[in-house]
Amino acid sequence: MSPVRTMRLVGTGLWADVRLMHLNGRWVASADTPGGPSLGLGWFPVDALAEALEPFDGYVEELMATVPEDLRWR
Repeated sequence: MSPVRTMRLVGTGLWADVRLMHLNGRWVASADTPGGPSLGLGWFPVDALAEALEPFDGYVEELMATVPEDLRWR
């Protein structure tokens, strides 16, 4: 099991605290949203993060632009 990686993704006037973990060949992401935690799964880190950020409708691309470079591969 890999360690959990935590980060803050920042957009104009908002941010999202997220956690990301590689588990059994898949990526699991959790994002703190105003409505509570949101989860995302994917074969790649960016896919899991994008799914977890869906509650930030309209800001997902802006938040995803601040994902660290080493997590952007597919």
